[in-house]
Amino acid sequence: MKSGKVAWSFLGLGAAAVAAAVVWPGQADRVVPGAGERAAALRNHLPSALVGSLPAYGQAAAPPAAGGRPTAANGQSGRPQSGPGGGAGGPASRPPAPVVLDKAVRGPMAVIVDAVGTVQPIATVALKSRVDAQIQEVLVADGATVKQGQILARLDSRQIEAQIKQAEASLARNQTTLEQAQRDVGRYEELLSKNSGTRVNLDNARTQVAAAKALMMGDTAQIENLKVQLTYYTIRAPIPGRIGTFNVKAGNIIRSGDNAATGTLATIVQTKPIYVAFSVPQRLLGELRTAVSNGGAAVEALPQGASAASKGKIAFVDNAIDSATGTVTVRAEFENDDERLWAGQLCNLRINLRTEQDVVSVPREATQAGQIGNFVYVIENGVARVRQVTVGRTQDGRDVVTKGLEGGETVVIEGALALVNGSRVEPRPSASKRDS
Repeated sequence: MKSGKVAWSFLGLGAAAVAAAVVWPGQADRVVPGAGERAAALRNHLPSALVGSLPAYGQAAAPPAAGGRPTAANGQSGRPQSGPGGGAGGPASRPPAPVVLDKAVRGPMAVIVDAVGTVQPIATVALKSRVDAQIQEVLVADGATVKQGQILARLDSRQIEAQIKQAEASLARNQTTLEQAQRDVGRYEELLSKNSGTRVNLDNARTQVAAAKALMMGDTAQIENLKVQLTYYTIRAPIPGRIGTFNVKAGNIIRSGDNAATGTLATIVQTKPIYVAFSVPQRLLGELRTAVSNGGAAVEALPQGASAASKGKIAFVDNAIDSATGTVTVRAEFENDDERLWAGQLCNLRINLRTEQDVVSVPREATQAGQIGNFVYVIENGVARVRQVTVGRTQDGRDVVTKGLEGGETVVIEGALALVNGSRVEPRPSASKRDS
């Protein structure tokens, strides 16, 4: 407990020392040579109104001569001189500051929108029985990939097969009746032509022919109906995809219209191709629609926890904006041949709206914020110069500069806190290069 209080005391003393050095950098130089320069550099990050009220900083004065006034380090009496690149204590008189440099690059840069989406199957089918029957056999394993039309299970169809045979027998009987009626019509027509028969008998025979034909049509329709019902006893995959777990195994009785959990045999989700749904702010709707109409809007989806992304394209933009969130729902389609995307999975998305061909960009670390706005330190002949810039957007760790740089300039990306306008610099490798 006592050691903790001591540590906090030392921290407080250190903070007080830094604050005192910023206020009186000249006095700090007398105590620790070079401390005044660091303290003066920290002033660049203070409000200008506050800096104006602080004592001016110059190089530490030399001890007073015997019987005389204190003299500055340049041998002149009175207050030391200071100024950018000028007299004693100016930036040009300080030792070079170690900095890491990089280049402002001019060239093409894509306009990328980041989003988070959810993988959704294009189609999902819950398999249910359309008849009451017993499951005879299940022909696929749980979680198997199935093709459209593939047989998944068979039900006990002996009863419906017997009904089909019965209907076919009725059709054969009525076929015989029709043939008999047609022969009667032929005989009565012949007798009537010889004036040996009556028209009543002929008309009755023709009626028997029409009735037999009607019965045969009924039998044919019944057979077709029964054959359609027979297909219900063979359960096939209506879509290609991956099947889930069969909730009911062979030997169980299933019933049509059963809405319980056991009423669904299994569920098939389509995995190739597949959707990833996400939302974008409504301000991007115009750019997104333009990109889609121009054949662009490529999308990369990186499933959370995965190391490789899948490539796809925008397939659908919703027809209304959600007024509660101010966003519009978008779906991107992926071929997903490797099944990297899984239904219900969360993905990090990068949507490429377009590519700007001629832009200037600098590493994000190069841009500093100050009273004048955003600025960078540009190195000219080994000297750091403040250059005010306008940043349009930030992407992939780089700031797109719309004003202030032409491209090709050398800028400071590390060590800017120790610089002022006109400071001399000494390039050094970055930490990553030193480690390698």
